[in-house]
Amino acid sequence: MEETSFLTTEGGGRLAYEVAGAGPLVVLAHGMGDNRTAYRETAARLVAAGYRVAALDLRGHGESDAGWASYTRADTADDLLALIRHLGGPAVLVGHSFAGGAATIAAAREPGLVDAVVEIAPFTRTQKPDPGAFLTDARYRKGMSLLAGAALLRSPALWRRYLVHAHPGTRPAGFAARLAALDADLRRPGRMAVFSRFGSASPGEADARLADVRCPVLVIMGTLDPDWPDPRAEGEGIVAALPAGLGRLELVEGAGHYPHAQFPDAVAALVLDFLAGGRRG
Repeated sequence: MEETSFLTTEGGGRLAYEVAGAGPLVVLAHGMGDNRTAYRETAARLVAAGYRVAALDLRGHGESDAGWASYTRADTADDLLALIRHLGGPAVLVGHSFAGGAATIAAAREPGLVDAVVEIAPFTRTQKPDPGAFLTDARYRKGMSLLAGAALLRSPALWRRYLVHAHPGTRPAGFAARLAALDADLRRPGRMAVFSRFGSASPGEADARLADVRCPVLVIMGTLDPDWPDPRAEGEGIVAALPAGLGRLELVEGAGHYPHAQFPDAVAALVLDFLAGGRRG
């Protein structure tokens, strides 16, 4: 990827992003408590395949400003659409976790700007606690406990433990260094307060827009994602809520909540195959 650029929004806040490559535009949006470097390996593969790839730091993350009035999926959708306009869309939107729901809202709101959506381990549907699974599924219980603790206590240490848990088995090269960098980033003044507000934002606003999406949608789930007792069922629920024929679910075997970081070759291949058959135009 290239050097950092900044987009000043209508409200005055600045969003950091970087762009590389030439071709159809793909915009990558990371999840809560992360930054745009999460997509580095996947982005490189998309650039090599002939796409212009923009990776964004969400508001309050990475090099983007903190101090925004709110941090909802609808706010992030506004930011994604502003970046697409700035870069000259339309674009394919790729959103991980929190940003998967934001990509859904953006696609429903501005269908002329969004050609296709890829949602990776997305929090797009309204979540319902599963007390039974919490008692019987150790992976889910640990994941939910660490997530809740990190958000409620505003603890970078608990978030770091969650990230280790959410990358089971295969871990990307440089994983320890990346954890240390994220930890340092989140220890900056006000950053864990932003994290907590992201964590408390309901995905219901994205759930309500699934039926309004008009472009193809690929949902990618890791089979060992600790955020759900049954990642396949969560992905199937998103596809079922979309208009018939628009959604497609793919599973990455052995991946946790970050398949794009653990298995960039597999995720890039899924995205490229989807775009070859699913992108409009």
